[in-house]
Amino acid sequence: MADKASTKLQIEKIVNDVLATIEREREREIVSRRFGLFDRKETLEQIGELLGITRERVRQLEKAVVTRLRQAANEGKLPHITEVQEAFIAELDNLGHIARVPELAGKITEENTRLDQARVAFLAELSPDLIVISDNDHYHHAVGKGSKHDDKQAVALVDDVVNAIKKIAEPIEIEPIAKEAKIEENAHAAALASVSKNLATLNNRWGLIKWPTVNPKNIRDKIYVILKEQGKHMHFSEISEAIKGSSFKRKDVTTQAIHNELIKDKRFVLIGRGIYALKEWGYKKGTVADIITEVLQKAGEPLHRDEIVKRVLKSRYVKETTILLNLQGKQQFKRVAKATYTLAD
Repeated sequence: MADKASTKLQIEKIVNDVLATIEREREREIVSRRFGLFDRKETLEQIGELLGITRERVRQLEKAVVTRLRQAANEGKLPHITEVQEAFIAELDNLGHIARVPELAGKITEENTRLDQARVAFLAELSPDLIVISDNDHYHHAVGKGSKHDDKQAVALVDDVVNAIKKIAEPIEIEPIAKEAKIEENAHAAALASVSKNLATLNNRWGLIKWPTVNPKNIRDKIYVILKEQGKHMHFSEISEAIKGSSFKRKDVTTQAIHNELIKDKRFVLIGRGIYALKEWGYKKGTVADIITEVLQKAGEPLHRDEIVKRVLKSRYVKETTILLNLQGKQQFKRVAKATYTLAD
């Protein structure tokens, strides 16, 4: 295969050669504008207004021309189509047999511009050995190998992957998802997952797009992901640094903004000086005195100060002296024996 620079030039030339097989200028104009081959894509109404015909007539002409081009491709009469298919399939083999148009165009072209992507999609539409999944509410615009599955089968497999993730009910790596969906190749399962608009991935784990652990939409979600990934309490400055070093799309946030969000969100619990943990780990909001009170209430009997310290440290990251000062200095605690405390009446 040629290097990326020459491949890009080749694709532009191929598109022009394909368009040159369309005899009527008006039909070339319709196809060029509908697929966005040289400018932005245009609607049926926009093209109809430009050419002085109805939107329905534009639709009819577009369909007729594309059908003729596909027929010519099937008969081997469309310029360069064999070369195009070989190049696309070679890349698709490395991408899991199916890929979103921008991902495929990124392999085929040098700059991967919007025009590059439009031309790749157009050539894929005409290629007999390729399938195309149209962009809609549930699926990204994608290209796949026809030898692997047709477009309906591909969509069904994408749905199988989504349903597998729903059944597993938590973000997870692709291998168990592929097993649940009965897809033999992990790379193929990941490629299918990438086609769904209902899924997202982060740190090699897949999940539903509404799950913040794979698709954090705001600072609070990103904090949650960091704490969840670390699996332990962190100082707010450490959380800030972790976000800056993450793979999040938007990660330029200040340490103060991180601290403010930690204070506001009920998912996070302050367990020490500037140190936060997840509420779902069993931590509760409250002062050290509140935690001592809860410990003594649960015990139902006086406890030695060492035992009190031990139990409080399970839910608070503070110094032992802080706990002892609260025991000795708060009126709600009463010493009933040497170094032994209970709740005051």
